Amino acid sequence: MNRLLARHALLPGGWRDDVLLTWDAGGTLTAVTPDAPAPPGENIACVTYALPGMINLHSHSFQRALAGRTECAGADSDDSFWTWRDLMYRFARNITPDQIEAIAAQLFADCLRHGYTSVCEFHYVQRQPDGNWYDRPAETAERVIAAARLAGIGVTMLPVLYSYSGFNESPLTPAQQRFRTDADDVLRVIEALAGLRDGQTEVGVAPHSLRAASLAQIGAVVAALPPGRPVHLHIAEQQAEVRQSLAQTGRRPVELLYDQVPVDGRWCLVHATHLTPGEVRSIAASGAVAGLCPTTEANLGDGVFPLQAFLAAGGRFGIGSDSHVSHSPVEELRWLEYGQRLHHQRRNIAVSTGQRQVGDFLWQGALQGGAQAAGRPVGALAPGRRADVLVLDDAHPVLCGLALSEVLGSLVFSGNDNLVRDVMVGGRWVVRNAQHVAQQAIAARFRQTMAELREFR
Repeated sequence: MNRLLARHALLPGGWRDDVLLTWDAGGTLTAVTPDAPAPPGENIACVTYALPGMINLHSHSFQRALAGRTECAGADSDDSFWTWRDLMYRFARNITPDQIEAIAAQLFADCLRHGYTSVCEFHYVQRQPDGNWYDRPAETAERVIAAARLAGIGVTMLPVLYSYSGFNESPLTPAQQRFRTDADDVLRVIEALAGLRDGQTEVGVAPHSLRAASLAQIGAVVAALPPGRPVHLHIAEQQAEVRQSLAQTGRRPVELLYDQVPVDGRWCLVHATHLTPGEVRSIAASGAVAGLCPTTEANLGDGVFPLQAFLAAGGRFGIGSDSHVSHSPVEELRWLEYGQRLHHQRRNIAVSTGQRQVGDFLWQGALQGGAQAAGRPVGALAPGRRADVLVLDDAHPVLCGLALSEVLGSLVFSGNDNLVRDVMVGGRWVVRNAQHVAQQAIAARFRQTMAELREFR
């Protein structure tokens, strides 16, 4: 039976009661009916709280195996994003396609259990360790998509354009050779993945950054990309990056991009941490999504995104787990708000004139921005969208005795227990009673992979 009755469901306009969800055999919602009585004579599944699954708009899935393993200070105690990056390069040096697939499957199962139902994979480990291509140029991207299908998560695959090691088009270092692609390479990978596109899978592109791809390359790839496909780009993550851009080009990264490239709603600018007021307004006005990854940005010491000014300018945002020091959308949203509170020394920052509940504003805003960045019909319980549904554990003490207006605030800001009980993606249950349906097989393969990768330095 492709129907579910929710006593309370989060719809685009807010919470509604007695909502009947109906979806087709392909996993797309065909009807969402509030105030619906239980169909007579039918044994229909009923739940208390149903809400749309969250979109993880920025993932480097292989880094899931590195999380927690770089938390030791270096000899000079001057650790930064750049020293972490050196460790990550060493880890990526010899990882195999089998290991990439096993790590991604475990990550995606973890993400599903915590409430992500879609992921945007910013995929740059594409060559063999010696720098040569695999027999199939899309080999490693295909492995990540296979992992997504095993776990049951929706995926937007973003093959990465990665040609240089700096703004002056300097050659890649030996440690970066596995990532090397030019415009023709990345378009060839995108073409090779075309047959995998379906209701659960989209393919876009990700110029890595203005350090790693020239503006001419970016323009050529975006022009060749089929209409409507998403474009993701790291930008202005670190102060050192901004200084390098100024020294080499005379422009800040966001200024440089907007001077040379027509950025629009297809784009997701990942991090965009260090912005001037004018850059904040430019991003907001263009309709691009700011892809924010608060746990990774905190872990790497990036800085704090100017969220309050961005929202005031009408900007759109979404969240991602990036390096996967966390797999929880709740933690990303919580720290998005808490970072603002620490910076401004105020409370309740992420609100609007029409929505004063912080949890509701954050969840709905991240759904909308995440769906846009994914380029897939997700992010809402509405006809034509994917049947991606989270069912909260109504027996958990955190949810006892609450008004509906307090549910999302309690989900985001009350404790660290995972309140997600069941998860449906594309009309298929993939998490039941907080357990992924394929967890044993996925975990066994992941344990073997981690044993193989124990020593990476």
